Amino acid sequence: MGKTIIIKTPGRKRKRAGKWADYPISEFEKDYKSIISSAAFRRLQDKTQVFPLDKSDFVRTRLTHSIEVSTLAKQLGTMVTQNTKGYLKDDFDVKADMDPEERKKKMKIVSSIPEVLSCAGLLHDLGNPPFGHFGEIVIRDWFVNECRKDSFEYKGKKIRDFLSERCLKDLCNFEGNAQALRILSKIRHEPEGYDINLSYAVINTLVKYPVDSEHIESESKDIRKHKLGYFQAEEKMFQNICSDTGTEMEDGSYARHPLTFLLEAADDIAYATSDLEDALKKNMFTADQFVGYFEKCIEKLPAGKEKNKTKELLENLKERLNGIAVRSREKELIAFQKWAVYARGWLMYVVAYSFSKNYDAIMNGTYDKDMFEEGFHKYSISILKGAMGEFVFDSPGILKLELSAQKIITGLMDDFIYAVLYWGEEDKDHKLTKSQKKFINIISENYKNDYLNCRGEDEAENLYLRFLMVTDFISGMTDSYAKNLYRELNGID
Repeated sequence: MGKTIIIKTPGRKRKRAGKWADYPISEFEKDYKSIISSAAFRRLQDKTQVFPLDKSDFVRTRLTHSIEVSTLAKQLGTMVTQNTKGYLKDDFDVKADMDPEERKKKMKIVSSIPEVLSCAGLLHDLGNPPFGHFGEIVIRDWFVNECRKDSFEYKGKKIRDFLSERCLKDLCNFEGNAQALRILSKIRHEPEGYDINLSYAVINTLVKYPVDSEHIESESKDIRKHKLGYFQAEEKMFQNICSDTGTEMEDGSYARHPLTFLLEAADDIAYATSDLEDALKKNMFTADQFVGYFEKCIEKLPAGKEKNKTKELLENLKERLNGIAVRSREKELIAFQKWAVYARGWLMYVVAYSFSKNYDAIMNGTYDKDMFEEGFHKYSISILKGAMGEFVFDSPGILKLELSAQKIITGLMDDFIYAVLYWGEEDKDHKLTKSQKKFINIISENYKNDYLNCRGEDEAENLYLRFLMVTDFISGMTDSYAKNLYRELNGID
């Protein structure tokens, strides 16, 4: 584990000057400060988590969700490195009679792991486009549909034939996780930069799926292969990160960073409990309806300890609800919120235990499941996550959000992808129109500069990079900015 929290960064950190150097802070504390000060992180306050953004201060945004995940992840890091339940691994066991140097090394590991997870939790949704996860689907579908058309061409060649297979798969499997890595890789062009110049351990922890687009296996038992983890454009940087953090395998593939398992679990726990609170607050179901759904799910489970533990979780909620003398919506919500805290506690317990139990396989890069798979609340987390599908995703508000997202993002992709086709590659037969030049002028200079720093001699590779420039631009938009820009470009008041 020591090697996997290496503090090397892709760019150079600015040194603390003068008297500030007398008050040292860890590299990961510097990372945390850098994250919360960054524009990319602040934009999460105007991005949808699950529900359309409204005037209610209760409904979570991507920002509040990320803060919750950060908190849960940090707590899980503390649980696995400082527990007194007998699950503490030797790597984290700091004994008083140890050799001073060994003790110092272990103390650094123990203190660094929660810090790494805290940073990664803040960043885990950084690459998500506006309008929730549906925004990712719209971008993927746009490339899939356009690449099927013969009219989608570049200098007389069908783009599906002009681009390499790998580049096409990158675009058609667009993924917010890979986009987050792309955002954090920008520092490679600004060696003196300090906006989000993070330690390799933090960046590596973010990559849930350390595979390229040619090795995605969505139905694989190995969870690391389920989605795209990095674009071809960031392959070299990702290889450097994995080499330094020790997650590069002997066969050339990449293992998950060990802390990724805890980050993913924290995200699942937040999603499975906090988003349900929002749904109850928005009257998408009643407490009794939720109990009825939970009971039906339990009936279908096979007998065993896992089923009994899931029953115990439900019984705790029923006791809380039955303890309300005079039922009211507000009192039900309070009871549900308290129960959600109770449920989170148990889910965190089984995650910490699972991490310790499977520690050797995780460290060897051979563990291929999530942290709930072998725990006695594996059914509980599944039922809680399934409740969102049962009560929320087909609701009118969510459907309207998705239909709006489809129109807005599709419209922006239509405008900007076709505008950049020949940008910098014009000849006598292929010139930019006046309107295309105006679209290009709208794209932020930082995205254009990044493209110009990356472009090379390969025309197909450059086209791929221009397409990524557009997805960078659109993914970086907040919900409000995307909506307003679409309205302005289409003459809608």
